[in-house]
Amino acid sequence: MPPEQRPIPRFVAEPPHDALPYGRWADQLRSLFLDAIAAIDTEGDDELGDAGEVSWFPERTLEGTTYVPATASTSEGFEVFGFVSFDHGDGGAPSSFRAYADYTDETAAANPDWELDLSDEEIGSWRGQRELEAKVSLVWGVALKPGGALATAELGPTTTDQCEVVEDRFTLISLDQWTGDYLEVKLWDGKGGLIASESLYEEDE
Repeated sequence: MPPEQRPIPRFVAEPPHDALPYGRWADQLRSLFLDAIAAIDTEGDDELGDAGEVSWFPERTLEGTTYVPATASTSEGFEVFGFVSFDHGDGGAPSSFRAYADYTDETAAANPDWELDLSDEEIGSWRGQRELEAKVSLVWGVALKPGGALATAELGPTTTDQCEVVEDRFTLISLDQWTGDYLEVKLWDGKGGLIASESLYEEDE
């Protein structure tokens, strides 16, 4: 096999191990997420209102930290999005909880042409050869077209992560913004057929 022409990390995060949060565990995560929502510094006269039911996404673990993304609609028509993260203490029990939240007025309900509803947040960086640097992005999304079985993260010609779709939701962790390549998310059916594709930077192109 010839030398790798594109030596970058791929599939760096652990696959999801647990079901979507429910019961007391979901209640604990929701409380932390609501605290993060309350701390959002809104712009101008924006009033977020009250957050409704929280939708949880598949958890992913990177370098010992587990990320559980979430979204919720608010009573004022906004969407809040973010995640709760935690480390694994003695015996693997969750510890050192942290929560992040932000908001947007761009919602899937107001954009019926959307095929994927994506959120993302930078959670780290990676330095490659010649001091080149890439972001490490956490991406979570909802498949708005039926039949999705698997979502992948694509960085230029390289597939960098994949996640099974659970209740139309998925979570990816991937390098991003590397030597001119920007992250794209693709949705596939159970036979490997492409259903949808979207760049995280589509609005900027």
